[in-house]
Amino acid sequence: MSNLSSVEQKGKLVNQIIHFTGGEKKTFKGIKTDTIEQSEFTHFDLVDGRRVYINTKNVIAFEVLKYED
Repeated sequence: MSNLSSVEQKGKLVNQIIHFTGGEKKTFKGIKTDTIEQSEFTHFDLVDGRRVYINTKNVIAFEVLKYED
């Protein structure tokens, strides 16, 4: 049994499509899965050096995909 989160089980890098209330969606490529932290604002680092903060109360779903550049 793995101690990794379900997202980390997809690999060290993933792409995510986040679906927001109101119908908008945003794709983030190259998320470093070991940097994902969940709290009032979920945040994570991208391979290009950016850090992203997401207000989770505005998220209805997210898709985790194998990283492809």
